[in-house]
Amino acid sequence: MEHRGLSSSHRCRTFEFFEFWHELEAEVPASEAWELFGTLALARFVEQQLPDMIEKVQVIHGDGGAGTIIHIKFASGVGHTEKFTKADNETRAKEAEELPAGDSQPSCCCIIKTRVEYDVKEETTDAPNASSLVSIEPFVTIAEAAKIHLMKK
Repeated sequence: MEHRGLSSSHRCRTFEFFEFWHELEAEVPASEAWELFGTLALARFVEQQLPDMIEKVQVIHGDGGAGTIIHIKFASGVGHTEKFTKADNETRAKEAEELPAGDSQPSCCCIIKTRVEYDVKEETTDAPNASSLVSIEPFVTIAEAAKIHLMKK
């Protein structure tokens, strides 16, 4: 398992843009992973597996392909709506954009970036298992919780 980083950006006024960058190596065929990530099965999965984080994912429109609109309600009560702008089965790529919530637009800008880098000396006795000792997940959770907290204000 390899974590390479996370980047979150929020642009306001003319643009509203969220970007997360995170890579995780999974020892399964890409086609098997795409069966989950490339379909609406992911929405059902997060509702079942992450109830402390995601309360409900509602499909507003679509079948999981480009143009699909979903509303995500977090366990904290905050929610957002996003539209899949790209769903390419050949390249196994999916992109989504957050849709504005009514007329309320943020009046400030914020960029949250988290990056974890580590090097393990080859002579370290636990070098083969080093990736299991370091995780970006706590930082991902903190950034998400902070964003939700700040958006409530």
